[in-house]
Amino acid sequence: MKEPKSGCPINLGLEVFGDRWTLLILRDIMFADRRSFRDIQASEESISAKTLTDRITMLLAEEILVRSADPAHSQRSILKLTRKGIDLLPLLVDIAVWSLLYKAVDPGLADIAHAARADREGFIRAETKRLLDRDL
Repeated sequence: MKEPKSGCPINLGLEVFGDRWTLLILRDIMFADRRSFRDIQASEESISAKTLTDRITMLLAEEILVRSADPAHSQRSILKLTRKGIDLLPLLVDIAVWSLLYKAVDPGLADIAHAARADREGFIRAETKRLLDRDL
């Protein structure tokens, strides 16, 4: 990993997840249960294979994700969140709620934002438990 530009806590976080794709990859793993390279690449935002490879490599190096064998398919691996990755859940929730309040959100994609807006702490608690049970 490269040397950070500064020790500012916001800068340090943005150097990990401040690009266009990283939080979308985490969104897919957290909320859409897309856990293989192919499943994530099929997202509607159309991430390129090279960019997806680069971001997954970085997330593995940062220990936000781990790779494990897929029990359903011997030649495929699945991506799992670490505790460090699960701890990014509130960030994604807050972005979703902010977007719900200030952007033209597709109503068909707004369930998570509505649920989080109605009861942020309860939503985060329930989702954290679900992700811990699934991935750890």
